[in-house]
This record gives sequence, C-alpha cells and structure tokens, in this order.
Amino acid sequence: MSLSGRTVVITRAKAQSATLHAALVARGATVVEVAVLAIDAPADGGAELREAVAHRARYDWIVLTSPNGVDAFAAARGNDAVDDVPIAVVGSGTAARLSTYGLRAALVPERFVAEGLVDAFPVAPARPPTRRVLVAQAAAARDVVAEGLRAKGWRVDAVVAYRSVAVPVAADAIARARTADAIAFTSASTVTGFLDAAGRDAVAPVVACIGPVTAAAARERGVDVTVEADPHTIDGLVDALAAYFSS
Repeated sequence: MSLSGRTVVITRAKAQSATLHAALVARGATVVEVAVLAIDAPADGGAELREAVAHRARYDWIVLTSPNGVDAFAAARGNDAVDDVPIAVVGSGTAARLSTYGLRAALVPERFVAEGLVDAFPVAPARPPTRRVLVAQAAAARDVVAEGLRAKGWRVDAVVAYRSVAVPVAADAIARARTADAIAFTSASTVTGFLDAAGRDAVAPVVACIGPVTAAAARERGVDVTVEADPHTIDGLVDALAAYFSS
C-alpha cells in the first residue's frame, strides 16, 4: 500500500519525528513537519525522578509510559548498571526504546494504552514486603495508570519524568499544512498543540490518530477522526493511512 502523491503533516517534537518521517517517505509520501511541542525536563529539573531512581530497590515494579519516560529514566539511572526491578511499559515502542539502553521490559500489554497496562498488571501480593510501584510519566499524564494500580492494591509513587512544552510554529509551516492531504497525530498533546497553534481550519481532510486516547482528544476539539491505528504504533499509524488512501 502506497502513499505516493500524498502530503502528510506530522506534529511530533522535532527530536522524535525521524521514525515517523522515514516511514511515511518510504511509502512515497511528502512530509510536512509542523512540530508543535518540545520535550523538556520537569519543573524540578528531574530531582524527584533522580531520587526515586537512586532508591529504586524499594520498588517491586517500575512503570514507564512512553519512550520519553524511558529516556528520562535512563538519564536518571546514569551508569548504574544494577537493575533487578522489573519494568512494565505501555507499548512496543516504549519497550523498543528501553532495549536501546540494554534493558528489557518484563511486561508489555497486548493493548498499547494505559488501560491495557492496568489490565495486564498483576494484583499486589496479599503479603508484601513492599507492594510499591514507581510510575514515571509526563507532567500532563492521565492518572489512569496510577489509579488503576492503586485499585489493584499497589502503593504507587507517580513521578513526573518530563513535560511537553509548546513551541512557536512558523506561518509558512501552517500554510503548507493547510494544503496537505492528511495529518497524523501521535498523542493528545500534539492534537492540542496543533489546534492551539494553527486552528481547526488548518487540519487536513484526513485525520489519522495513533490510538483511542489521541482520537478522543481530537474529537473533543471538534475534529473528525478518519482512521485510528491498530496496533497503536508508528508502523500501525502509517499502515492505517496507506490502507485508507488505497481503498
């Protein structure tokens, strides 16, 4: 399935767009990059995360909800190669990023959303020694994981690992976006960032979302979602777009 002759807008942070950009170009698409966000350290500079990671032996599990969370965790971990605490991740992309640091995910849910992770996560043991979980997440993350794990009996420390910040968007980039065939959203924050920067009238006729949370964010802002990736991955997103234009 090809995207030849199609122009697709991508909205990921510049430092994260290479994989999606390359996958679209490989299918023949022309890509317009309209980065609306940048990934930054949390307000405390990552001090809380570093403290938690330095004492990670007190946790039964570590939960990382995105590749950005993996990067922040790895930076906080530094050169300390001792890791006996199992790590759970939300999806295959996060697991793949974890592997680049020589670490393996002990739990990857079948559904690559927060709810899927909660469903797959074990119930806390009746007789602890600890029953504690560290969740490293975005500043604006939903509380689905933390609250879901608490409902399963775990003591959860939810720590901000990073934050998404809005960046200025050039007028010429918005102008190019207005003439595109499709736009791809990879998170709820990219939906919000693009609409705040460019407005609904800059949204392309075909809207592709990586998963249900992103799609819900688009619909809440009055944007009709054309296709939703399944699986909820970059490859799934590109496949969904290609399938739509090939139908």
